[in-house]
Amino acid sequence: MEINSAEKNSQPLSAGLYQEIQKDILSGVFESGSKLTEAAVCKRYSVSRTPVREAFRQLEADGLIENIPNRGAFVTGLTKRDISDLFDLRSLFEIQAVEWAIKRMDDDDIDVLRETVEFMEFYTLKDDIEKVLSFNSQFHNTIYAGTKDRMIQRTLSTYQTYLKHSAPAKTFTGGYLRTILEEHKAIFAAFENRNVAAGRKAMEYHMEQSKLRRIANYF
Repeated sequence: MEINSAEKNSQPLSAGLYQEIQKDILSGVFESGSKLTEAAVCKRYSVSRTPVREAFRQLEADGLIENIPNRGAFVTGLTKRDISDLFDLRSLFEIQAVEWAIKRMDDDDIDVLRETVEFMEFYTLKDDIEKVLSFNSQFHNTIYAGTKDRMIQRTLSTYQTYLKHSAPAKTFTGGYLRTILEEHKAIFAAFENRNVAAGRKAMEYHMEQSKLRRIANYF
C-alpha cells in the first residue's frame, strides 16, 4: 500500500511508514514469523531505505519485529494471549482515566462528551456501524484528553490502536450497536453526575464486555 501524498505532507515519512507497517503487522497482512526485508518494504510502500530503517527501529522497540543477527528482521506480531493481556491492561488504565477525567474535566469538556454520545445514538438508530465505531473511539479519546495526563493518553491511545488493528472482521449481531450505546451512556451519566464510583463501575463493565465480545469473535 503506497502512502498517499496527503499523508506524506502532513507528517514525517518515517512516522507515516511506521504506522502503515504497524497496521499491516497487527492486521495480519504480514504474518507472524515471516521475514521483512528492506527491499520488499521499499517496493510495497514506494519509499527509500532511510525511512524504512527508522520504521524498523521503532517496530523492534515495540516488539512487533525481531532483528536476528545474520538473518534479518522477522515479524513477531501479537499472540492471542498478548491480545487478552492488552485488554486487561487497557481496562486498568481506562478505569483510572475515568476517575481522573471526572475530577478534571470542566463543563465544556462534558458537553463535548455529551455531543459524542448523542452522535453515537443518532447513528445507532440509522444502523451506521462505521460512524458509531468512529464516535466510539472519539468518546474514549475525549476521556483520555480529559485526564490532563499525557502519559495515560499516550498509553491508552497505543492500546486502542493495537486492539483496533488486530481485530478480525467484525460480526455484528442485531443488538450490537444498541448494546455498546447503552454502555457508553452509562459511562457518560457518571460524568454528568460527577460520580467517580459510578464511572469506574460503568467503565469496568464496558471493558469486561468488550473483551467478551472480542473473544466471541476472535478466539
